[in-house]
Amino acid sequence: MNGPEIHVSFAPALHLFVASEYSAAGPAPVVTDGSSTLGHVVESLGVPLTEVGRLVVDGTEAAVSHVPGAGENIEVRAVERPQQIPGAPLRFLLDVHLGTLARRLRLLGVDAAYTNEDPGDAALAALSAKEQRVLLSRDRGLLRRREIWAGAFVYSDRPDDQLRDVLGRFAPTLAPWTRCTACNGRLADADKNSVREHLEHGTQRTYDVFAQCTACGRVYWRGAHHARLEAIVEKALRDSTA
Repeated sequence: MNGPEIHVSFAPALHLFVASEYSAAGPAPVVTDGSSTLGHVVESLGVPLTEVGRLVVDGTEAAVSHVPGAGENIEVRAVERPQQIPGAPLRFLLDVHLGTLARRLRLLGVDAAYTNEDPGDAALAALSAKEQRVLLSRDRGLLRRREIWAGAFVYSDRPDDQLRDVLGRFAPTLAPWTRCTACNGRLADADKNSVREHLEHGTQRTYDVFAQCTACGRVYWRGAHHARLEAIVEKALRDSTA
């Protein structure tokens, strides 16, 4: 490029997206083409706009559509937490690599759409727009697609940290044990006799309290894995009120 030079600084939370020269103390020079918007410049430096909060130009907040001029000092700030997503009930769409996170969100009663078959970036972005879901992904390219309704980068590859990150960022209302972890459908209390055909004989003898998914018919009870799931739920509830 041979256009105007601006100076850009990124919030520490955004340093993982940018080259080292842009994560040092103080603004770094960037040569623009003189016609690209500030949003385009920020993305060209590696930061998905889903992770950007306020853009401040020479001390004044600016829109992503602002075309920066020579000598401007740009501050790129991270999204504020908890992040407010206006316009629809808060619900999520997760890409194919976030299956464990999807199941844990569902365990907590959070609406989390997911399929273990990859439909492709275009289909995910279109579904985000159609159903007004926040698209969660570790794929920066996917989050840069213009058609997504809203999105968020998942910063860790560890499910415990992923869950803490998403809950801390969006503060969704939690309603544990109300969603099917397999399909995201709603659970309803079920009489033992009504679900008997789905149970092995040992389960029929040992347990009396059941729930069934109203969408896929899967039956739930407090079996061998309940203590581990209960620990996940209790920690999430503690963290949400801390």
